[in-house]
Amino acid sequence: MKTINTFLGLVVLGVLHTHAQEVGIKRDSIRNIEKVEITAKAKRKIETDLKMAVSVDEFLASSDNISFIKRGAYAWEPLLNNMAIERSTITIDGMHIFGACTDKMDPVTSYVETNNLSTIEITSGQEGSMHGATVAGSIDMKRKSTPFALDKQWSGVYESGFEFNNKQFFNLGSLSYSGAKFVADGSVSFRNAGNYSDGKNNEVRHSQYNKFNTSMGLAYKIDDLSSVRVDAIYDKAKDVGFPALPMDLWLSRAIITSAAYKRLFEEGLLKVWDTKFYFNAIEHYMDDTKRPENLVHMDMPGWSTTYGLLSQVNLKKGNYSSELQLNMYENVSIAEMTMYPQDREKKTMFAYTWPWVTTRFTGVSMKNAWDASTNSRFNFGGSLGWNYNRSKYIEFNWIFHPGASQQKDRMLPSLFAGYELNIDQFDFSIGGGYGHRAPSVSEGYGYYIYNSFDRYDYIGNPDLKNEVSYEMNAGVGYKTDRAGIGAKVNYFHIENYIVGQILSLGSPMNYQSVGVKGYTSLRYARLFNLALNANYDLLQNLHWKGTLTYARSTDDKGGNLPFIRPLSYQTSLHFMYGRFSAQTSVNGDFSQENYSPEYGEDLTPAYTLWNVSAGYMFSFRGYKAMLQVGAENLFNEYYSTYADWGSIPRMGRNIFTSMKLSF
Repeated sequence: MKTINTFLGLVVLGVLHTHAQEVGIKRDSIRNIEKVEITAKAKRKIETDLKMAVSVDEFLASSDNISFIKRGAYAWEPLLNNMAIERSTITIDGMHIFGACTDKMDPVTSYVETNNLSTIEITSGQEGSMHGATVAGSIDMKRKSTPFALDKQWSGVYESGFEFNNKQFFNLGSLSYSGAKFVADGSVSFRNAGNYSDGKNNEVRHSQYNKFNTSMGLAYKIDDLSSVRVDAIYDKAKDVGFPALPMDLWLSRAIITSAAYKRLFEEGLLKVWDTKFYFNAIEHYMDDTKRPENLVHMDMPGWSTTYGLLSQVNLKKGNYSSELQLNMYENVSIAEMTMYPQDREKKTMFAYTWPWVTTRFTGVSMKNAWDASTNSRFNFGGSLGWNYNRSKYIEFNWIFHPGASQQKDRMLPSLFAGYELNIDQFDFSIGGGYGHRAPSVSEGYGYYIYNSFDRYDYIGNPDLKNEVSYEMNAGVGYKTDRAGIGAKVNYFHIENYIVGQILSLGSPMNYQSVGVKGYTSLRYARLFNLALNANYDLLQNLHWKGTLTYARSTDDKGGNLPFIRPLSYQTSLHFMYGRFSAQTSVNGDFSQENYSPEYGEDLTPAYTLWNVSAGYMFSFRGYKAMLQVGAENLFNEYYSTYADWGSIPRMGRNIFTSMKLSF
């Protein structure tokens, strides 16, 4: 695959990104752009109270409804509503991107950095179907977008720091120029980390990583009501260790590009029309040459290429507003496996673990909101998608499923509705949803994909049925000037729930495997999630927050499903006085007693972590600066969680320092 090398050359020459801004848009009207002051919506910074220079994974981990499967210190697999990544839709500015690794070593979240994002939108359940067919919901990472300005403006941010446990050194910089007709943005980041040490001060081998990420861009305003943009992200990771897996990552590269046109309308029902074409390509090379304990060496490269179109319009009339979206893409996923004896000049076996699988999707979706009164709102909508799969080398699947379909068409409908009510200081919400999901490439067409967690080789089935989800959700909250408390709950009943079960035919290909599993469908599975949040201003400068989450999931026979988070908690204090700030937090999980031995799980003990940090802000010569120092896992707790692949221990005490400079 030469795709990325070709596009990298274009990036070096200046394939740039632009964000055509929603200049001049106000909630109730659109006026002449030159006469309207641009104000951005309040957005949460991509950082946490405890730590300023976080990774994308660390930021997402601060959300109530996202947890992670960790196979090392890099590229964690996000679980939305305690569901595996196949059941959620993860996009960048609505663009569909698919990893190139059969072992999930490269989720979409690993191809961006915090300094090229403005916010991350997390949508639970079927409301996330605006971004494609889903069960768990969607995670959409929004790129930074500098607005046009009447006067020429420059702005920039530089962050640098060091983490002592794994000797991680990072530098992140971004620079923006804004004018009346032209906007330019750029960012670059480097992260380099060695092996980390656990709570017993033992080195966790193969946990190092090295990452480079950059984005560049231009925006041009055609006239007062329209603009164009092109954008690109280039990401490269090298020498990434995965201590929980039998293989590491030698190299991963991604190029993510798009070109867009946006038009605003001053009168009528139609307010905004926004259309983009996009292309992205990923290549991923797994490597086991640094694992001398492996008796049989393997090369396992993978490639993923996606072309897409995203077009949406926003409508508004009186108390009614609507968003309609057309989503189209084509993806080709290829993964190979070549086995070698100790003499690597000789080959013993070759197979396609993803046998050139083409996926095409076309979907239309609608999200509506009607303000029934000043304190109540109805939300409703849905989508209808067509999903097409074709395997170039279907003979790999015929070994286990004779006569299986080489190509498959599926219809993927979804519906959702909800009601929100505000009475004085109380907020109430209730909703429901219905939706379908097609099997993933691995679930449908995977061939001998080794799972080191339960030590089985997995085989896909092209004729699996759609997963069908029925969902209910509710929330209640109470807020005063000094305090707030809220609860959110959701329940999923998922028919044709896809899991792996032991096959009676076939023998394992990997010498570490204990058998072969095939993806099949349970009659149903049930999943329940609960989150409680509270905050209280103890003093004018002292604030407390607390979170408690619980999840429970069972299959059609009452058995436990894997990777379901036990009862967990977090409590924190945040103190601010003048230019000084300090934070401390305690978080942990109770023991995971509802585990699933069938899927390789065992009982996970409880753990508790204490973290602290302090920062000081100052200004000089027109620059703003922030210095921070802190410690994670202050008491050097030795632990692993329910979602740590192979019970690999997590990082012990980690002292970190960081500095941010902005203008």
